[in-house]
This record gives sequence, C-alpha cells and structure tokens, in this order.
Amino acid sequence: MKLFYLQGACSLASLISLIEVGAKFEPVAVDRKSRKLPDGRNYAEVNPKGYVPALELDDGEILTENTAILPYIADLNPGANLAPPVGTRARFRLQEWLGYLNGELHKNFSTLFNPSAPEAMKQIAKENIVRRAAFIEAELGDKPFLMGESFSVADAYLYVILSWRQKLGVDLSSFPKVTALYERVRARPSVQAARKAEGLDG
Repeated sequence: MKLFYLQGACSLASLISLIEVGAKFEPVAVDRKSRKLPDGRNYAEVNPKGYVPALELDDGEILTENTAILPYIADLNPGANLAPPVGTRARFRLQEWLGYLNGELHKNFSTLFNPSAPEAMKQIAKENIVRRAAFIEAELGDKPFLMGESFSVADAYLYVILSWRQKLGVDLSSFPKVTALYERVRARPSVQAARKAEGLDG
C-alpha cells in the first residue's frame, strides 16, 4: 500500500491509523505548492479530486476520502480495535462520528485555510467550529474517547483537525474535555511516530 499525504493535513489521521494497525505501507509526500510526487508525476494522476489522503491498495486500486479510508485501515487489523465490528450498532456510531467530523468540523476549518475567503466568511466558520466543539464536549461526558474507552480512527481524525486550531486562530480553550482528548491522543506513540515521519514539531 501507499499513502499519499500532505504534511500536517488530514491525511495525518490515516498515517496514525496505519501505524496503529501495524500495516506495511509506503508514505508518499505530495509537494504542497506544485502538487507533484517524488517520481515527477502530478498528484492528480493518482487522485483527480486533487486533495489528500489517497490510499493505493496492493492491487493498484485507489481509495479516497477520510470516511472510507479510515474504516478500511481499521479493518486491516480488527485486533487493534480502531473500529467496532462491521454490522454492529457501534460501527454505525463510528460512521456517524466520521461523517460529523468530516462534514461539520473539517469543512469549516477548510474555509480558514482558504486565503481568498472573505473575513466575514471566516468568522462564520469560526463560530460554527465553536458550536461543533461544544457538541463534542457535551457528547464526551466522562468518556476518554469519542467511542468510549477505546481509541478509534475517529479520535485520530479529530486530533488532526484540532491540531490546526492555534495556527488558524480558533480558541477552543473553553472546552476542557475536547482539549484533554486532544492531549491524550497526541501522547500516543503512533501519533508521535506519524508526526516525526512527516517532519512535524513535537
């Protein structure tokens, strides 16, 4: 397998998850400015959508979108317990979280990364992020992770999204449970290894 990634982007969640399950894979960096690959190809040849992550499977098929890739990775090694078994109610709850993180939290952060977005639009995005974080704070209750006692691919995804907050000027300090989850995930060996592999600080 090959994981195509951009440094510090949402593809970091896939990298963390691949390390967690002990998968054999090759990380392939996409140049942020040129969108070129190390072999000189344009990344659009791999993923015409143009964004990361993309996971090239052993048979050459390309899988895209966090909501598809993260469960796929989890199922590579069910013993790692990154996702509940297929067909269970808990599995659908995981899909629910992944959909929420992707469609509600990630997309609002994406607006803040857009240099051409008007300031008014960015302010609305920040307000939306705070409301989404408030929902997560309430849902966490006494649970250490989104799904309960066990770390899942959803936590990896949430961690990466939250890692952008300071750079983009989003203050979520009023949500101690969300902050604690972030720090809990950040301390995992897989996260530290993934950050090191991407050349990220600490």
